[in-house]
Amino acid sequence: MFTSAIRAFGDLFSPEFRSVLLKALGLTIALFIAVLVIAEVLIASFTHFSWPWADRLVEIGTGLALLVAFFFLMSPVTAAFAGLFLDRIAEKVEERHYPWDPRGTPLPAGRAILMAIQFFVVVLLVNLAVLPTVFFGFGVLVLIAANAYLIGREYFEMVAMRHMPVEEARTLRKENSPTVFIAALLPAVMSVVPFVNLVVPLFSTAYFTHLFKSVRASSA
Repeated sequence: MFTSAIRAFGDLFSPEFRSVLLKALGLTIALFIAVLVIAEVLIASFTHFSWPWADRLVEIGTGLALLVAFFFLMSPVTAAFAGLFLDRIAEKVEERHYPWDPRGTPLPAGRAILMAIQFFVVVLLVNLAVLPTVFFGFGVLVLIAANAYLIGREYFEMVAMRHMPVEEARTLRKENSPTVFIAALLPAVMSVVPFVNLVVPLFSTAYFTHLFKSVRASSA
């Protein structure tokens, strides 16, 4: 597990990782800019108060609200866009570290997109559900535990499905669930740190590629 983490951190500085991160960030920023512009246009079109300052106040308030939403949603949205490129990352990790092993088969584009959307929705809903517990002091621990389960399940199965059928991948993950959960605590902690959380999808892909190789070798 420790070796997998060290290797994954090393992979983060490769050109392929930087390229995917920049693409995901670019798509995320473009999406939020588009939403901001559309919201401002709609507000300007449909809100007409008797006082010009009231219109202006609504526009500014909407802009600030969207900026706050952007701060909180940047990580999961970036993760969703990064999900479109994770197969490529897993492939590069396998080429670099495991050239002697059989290469994984990329997931079909439709399945990859569906998995990225599903993961985004589940993570968003779980994080919103857990968020109120933050005010009771133990919320951060609950948030980390919830994200550890989700990250471990999603990324381990995604990597495993490149090498085996879906049901076998899920069975392998369940058989090694304690190891997978404990391993996922590291990216889960990273996910609650602003800006660091942007690299979590890429780090997790590399991390669980290494972990999958280790688990499969030990169970062979």
